[in-house]
Amino acid sequence: MRTRDVNHLVKVAVVGVGKFGQHHARVYRELPEAELVGVFDTDAARAAEIAEAHHCRAFANIEQLTDQVDAASVAVPTEHHAAVAGQLLEAGVDVLVEKPMARTLVEADQMIATAERFGRVLQAGHLERFNPAVEAAGAMARSPLFFEAHRLSTFKPRSLDVDVVMDLMIHDLDIVLSLVDAEVEEIRAVGLAVLTPKFDIANVRVAFDNGCVANFTASRVSTERVRKLRWFQPQEYISVDYARQDAIVITVEKTGGMPMLSHRRLDPPQQEPLRKQLEAFLHCVRERSTPRVSGKQGRRALGLAHQIQQEMDHHAGRLQSRRVGAR
Repeated sequence: MRTRDVNHLVKVAVVGVGKFGQHHARVYRELPEAELVGVFDTDAARAAEIAEAHHCRAFANIEQLTDQVDAASVAVPTEHHAAVAGQLLEAGVDVLVEKPMARTLVEADQMIATAERFGRVLQAGHLERFNPAVEAAGAMARSPLFFEAHRLSTFKPRSLDVDVVMDLMIHDLDIVLSLVDAEVEEIRAVGLAVLTPKFDIANVRVAFDNGCVANFTASRVSTERVRKLRWFQPQEYISVDYARQDAIVITVEKTGGMPMLSHRRLDPPQQEPLRKQLEAFLHCVRERSTPRVSGKQGRRALGLAHQIQQEMDHHAGRLQSRRVGAR
């Protein structure tokens, strides 16, 4: 088994340097604790372009890089996550895999088992966990009772291999699951395909067995860009703006007379979430510690996303049956 020298730079690579992977390469190049050894992409011209921009090597295949690096980001299309991550993990390379971590729970379980068998770090790339506003507000969470999440984007011809749940909503699913210490009890979900064959808009209600309820709305065909999460907890309301990286806390104060509301804003230092995520990953690589967003946590978010997709499929099927019956 490969050992790590914590006194040396972590040698890293990026597999898949499209829209997301190119930023992994950029940040690794900037981090003082990392040495960006190289990149790989099935588009050789793209790999060469990114390698030249960041003064590293463009590998011709994954086999070339496995004995050259300690860790790697996997930012290939979701359908290839399990195969690529599995190959790297078996070769002794620690892996950060973009969200969603796999297509299926079987693939996610295979990745987790491989990481455990070979003693490797496996981190799921749920970026919003490292948003400074989420970190600041999340530290204040105590028995949340109700969540409302809105994640709206204008249409972009990317990530079309997955629907809006896997593309956008899964960020908020992961955050809520990290804040609610309970199991999912009921899911109600509707989805609509607008510009692609897959669901582009989704509205979901998730009820947990401790009484907490979470409503999620996601769209990748909106006219505006919205990234907000709000939740209510005893005597408190917290509103997080992912894009602005700030949060508002409204507290009910009882001083003997009428209850009063106090407002305060959380303004954590602005930081790039991707940089914080990769710093955390490298720390786990060096210290051989469990990531904040482990493979098992990535699997939990994936599992909820699949349950939501199934409910949306069932709802769409029921609507279709009604239309056919009405003819």
